[in-house]
Amino acid sequence: MTCMNKTNIHNKNQNKKLLVASIAMVVALALFASPIVAMDDAFATKKKKGNHAEQSISQSQASVQNALCASGGTTFLSCNNVSFQHQKNSGNNALAQDDDDDNGGNSADQSISQSQSSSQNSQVVSGGDTIGSGNNINVQSQENSGSNAAAQS
Repeated sequence: MTCMNKTNIHNKNQNKKLLVASIAMVVALALFASPIVAMDDAFATKKKKGNHAEQSISQSQASVQNALCASGGTTFLSCNNVSFQHQKNSGNNALAQDDDDDNGGNSADQSISQSQSSSQNSQVVSGGDTIGSGNNINVQSQENSGSNAAAQS
């Protein structure tokens, strides 16, 4: 039987605290550095043959549902699939470029895309009434109140 003295317990607690602090510092550094590293997507890049920029806002949703009910009696309000999907984009996708040399001009690719899909299947086998059962309901809406503007000179 081994006994741990207070010094060993204190050292283990200190090691745990140091590990937690180190992990917190690494996460904080990653959160701070990630926007700086990802900046190239938001700005036009200048090459020897003019400027080229690509910007996009994309949203996507999918729903896959399947229900199967087998009953020897009544299947009241059973095996229903319900899907509500809503996408809203109220931001802007603006791009501006200035080509101050005569080596090829500007090119820009901009897009705002939204997509939704739903696949539903319901099967009911019943020995009695199937009131309110086996229904597939899917409500989808998309809204984009932002703008998609590009300016080049």
